[in-house]
Amino acid sequence: MEKYPVIEGADAFYFDGNKTGILVLHGFTGTTQSVREIGKAYNDAGYTVCGPRLTGHGTHYEDMEQSTYQDWISSVEDGLKWLKKRCSTIFVTGLSMGGTLTLYLAEKHSEIKGIIPINAAIEIPDMNPYKESSEKRYLEAIGSDLKNIEVKELAYEKTPVKSIKQILKLMEIVKNNLQSVSCPALLFVSKEDHVVPPYNSEHIIKAISSEDAKLITLNRSYHVATLDYDQKTIIDQTLMFIQKYK
Repeated sequence: MEKYPVIEGADAFYFDGNKTGILVLHGFTGTTQSVREIGKAYNDAGYTVCGPRLTGHGTHYEDMEQSTYQDWISSVEDGLKWLKKRCSTIFVTGLSMGGTLTLYLAEKHSEIKGIIPINAAIEIPDMNPYKESSEKRYLEAIGSDLKNIEVKELAYEKTPVKSIKQILKLMEIVKNNLQSVSCPALLFVSKEDHVVPPYNSEHIIKAISSEDAKLITLNRSYHVATLDYDQKTIIDQTLMFIQKYK
């Protein structure tokens, strides 16, 4: 399906470790580069880690234009299967649309032990005008929203309008089923985010059924918090969360 080769640094990653697995999901128009460092940190702590590349991502935006939200779901389901073959306990974390897909998996798979959505998206009002027909084929890039100007996210330089229609469908599905999420949840939200409005995380934590759900505000990062100043906070708090529930 994909016509273009994978960009260097954007490929999927698989780190073998113990019987506790962590699925690490990147976001819309982004790549595994945005979550690889946290994935390595979790593997360094002993865990088995999988970071799948979402279909249409990490190659060229023309590939993304041809992919659907069902393709992205298949990508993360494949990652989950890889972990299930090796692990008895599984956690899922994800950035942005990766957080949306994290919630989707928790809605569908009761065996997931816990989730860690990071700036998860269930509603992006700026995208709504593109729900119907649009004269434009591509919009400007949305990647690399980082407070740390010395770091750059590996992401597409254009956003396909067809792909916006797909993420809108995915967010609606996930938003309408949030009450199905019952596993422990640790949510991270950046106080200032220029891509996903922070109120998304507040809505999520109120809507899910989890008895143990905690929301941590990140004060020193923008949207791509996994590469920003609060990266260590995300790693440390996630490892504490997993240690508690594994």
